Amino acid sequence: MPSGKVRWFDQKRGYGFITDEDGNDVFLPAAALPSDVSTLRKGAKVEFSLVDGRKGPQAMDLHLLGPAPSVVRATRPEADDMAAIVEDLIKLLDKAGNSLRRHRYPNPEESRKLATLLRAVADNFDVEC
Repeated sequence: MPSGKVRWFDQKRGYGFITDEDGNDVFLPAAALPSDVSTLRKGAKVEFSLVDGRKGPQAMDLHLLGPAPSVVRATRPEADDMAAIVEDLIKLLDKAGNSLRRHRYPNPEESRKLATLLRAVADNFDVEC
């Protein structure tokens, strides 16, 4: 049974591509996914049956071999660095809270910066992304 890695998969379109062991692209229709899987992450290792499709090789009867590597987990800051980031964020949130207590939202520019920082910090905590 050939194996490879998911190059990309788009759940909305219902297809994607696998790069096999030889570096060839293999079409991956959503129908080839196991019944309990609705989407695949880039880099996920898979085994599949190979059939000739209208436009070239096509994967069928796909089996996941392991989870895709987590980019977030590999690139997130060290715990000590993250502690400093969280402490700085707390100071910014405290400032925003004081402004809200005076019945005023922070100005749009500060609000955008704060929202961006909150999303970035949340992504570093959410290792399953």
